[in-house]
Amino acid sequence: MYPELHLGPLTIQMFGLCLGIAFLVAGWMVARRLAELGRPVDLAYEMVFAALIGGVVGAKLWFLAENGGPLFSGTGLTFYGGLIGGALAVIAWTSYRGALDLKLADAVVPSLAAAYAIGRIGCQFAGDGDYGKAWDGPWAMSYPNGTVPIDTPVHPTPIYETLAMGAFAIVLWRLRDRFSPGILSGIYLIGVGVERFLIEFLRRNDPIALGLTQAQWVSVGFMVAGIALLLVLRGRVSAPAARTA
Repeated sequence: MYPELHLGPLTIQMFGLCLGIAFLVAGWMVARRLAELGRPVDLAYEMVFAALIGGVVGAKLWFLAENGGPLFSGTGLTFYGGLIGGALAVIAWTSYRGALDLKLADAVVPSLAAAYAIGRIGCQFAGDGDYGKAWDGPWAMSYPNGTVPIDTPVHPTPIYETLAMGAFAIVLWRLRDRFSPGILSGIYLIGVGVERFLIEFLRRNDPIALGLTQAQWVSVGFMVAGIALLLVLRGRVSAPAARTA
């Protein structure tokens, strides 16, 4: 584990470093996509800044709602809180700029998957408690020097999520010109929901209802939203043909 990187007198938190890299990569990906679409590239960096502020605030508030604790501390961030907070901040800003539409949403989603994959690298380095249940399999790991130490071998779920969401980001990027506006966003919502729903079976979070954890219920919400979006978009496409017939 490398929770901290020491460069002479300077100490850098590895999770924070990976989080910063995640935002830079996301900004680069969105900027490239906006350039392909003929839209102002500077909007990408405005969106990244909005997502950074909204994401950190949302992640912190979600964690506090679940666990309590001090508001101004360096720990206690949750993925779904960050995703929702960042999304709301970006929606608010791009709406204010008059740029919000389904094409813009589709331009963003590959970068969200990539940023999440990079963020989980930070979780792995930090050993911050996002690891899974006890396991004696061939690639089980312990985190004795993590910020949330554990000596028992467990599922290294941050690695699983990095691989899964990294692959998903590549798929989304390659599909960016294949569909009508909004379809890619629907695929993202379903995919991110499925990924977190499945990984929760290996993590140590306690169930809250019907044997499912809170994160799994939120994942179900994301999947339902993605399916609903695809159905609505399909209806818009098929409606003119139905009237013509």
